[in-house]
Amino acid sequence: MARQVTLDKKYMLENEIGRGSYGPVYKGLNLEKGDFVAIKKVSLGNIAQEDLNVIMQEIDLLKILNHNNIVKYLGSIKTETHLYIILEYVENGSLASIIKPDRFGPFPESLVAVYIAQVLEGLVYLHEQGVVHRNIKGANILTTKEGIVKLADFGVSMKVSEADDNTHSVTGTPYWMAPEVIEMSEVCVASDIWSVGCTVIELLTGVPPYYDLQPMPALFRIVQDENPLVPDNLSPGITDFLHQCFKKDARLRPDAKTLLSHPWIQNSTPVVC
Repeated sequence: MARQVTLDKKYMLENEIGRGSYGPVYKGLNLEKGDFVAIKKVSLGNIAQEDLNVIMQEIDLLKILNHNNIVKYLGSIKTETHLYIILEYVENGSLASIIKPDRFGPFPESLVAVYIAQVLEGLVYLHEQGVVHRNIKGANILTTKEGIVKLADFGVSMKVSEADDNTHSVTGTPYWMAPEVIEMSEVCVASDIWSVGCTVIELLTGVPPYYDLQPMPALFRIVQDENPLVPDNLSPGITDFLHQCFKKDARLRPDAKTLLSHPWIQNSTPVVC
């Protein structure tokens, strides 16, 4: 896309900084305030009504969310051919991109704890709003240059009150998916906690559990195994944290607020004065 594309005389689009489920994401400049934004571009030409409904659902959800660890929705612009979603610009990109071998590689336990503590803070807020994210993974956790975590991509998120209508659909990304989601037995906030455990392993090793398998065999193993294999070179604290996240019965998993008090988190994150 040309550099000089301007939306509604307010936003100038620059380079592509990523791709979402429905199209590219650009860095943009707010011509009124001078700040940078992220702009999702969605083509309306061939999009299915069901997909458009998902996008509008994400917008409606983002409008009501307000937390430091959740990416902010700033507005949307619709033209005859495209829908542009304006979001807070998070300059460092996703944790999944940062742990790539050609960048920083996998993180040490102490840094994982710093990031996961903020993920849990965001989830405490979300779950208090009755919202299940349903797609927690490194690619959907963004960071600012100050190291502040922002949960992103709420395209498959939903209100717990709507769960009964959606239990019969497998939604999320296979390797991070909780067993109850795969079995289509329930949709609950505890499913996000399972995904947090998978994300911890992703940040420590570069890949989530079962990544050596194709998606379908991985889903089978998630359901059949007692729990995902936890690397044996980890400290006792993080190992216990993972076992808490990977309790097979969703009712036995601690909630996000409880996990924030886990010794591994408490002993690894800096005290803010």
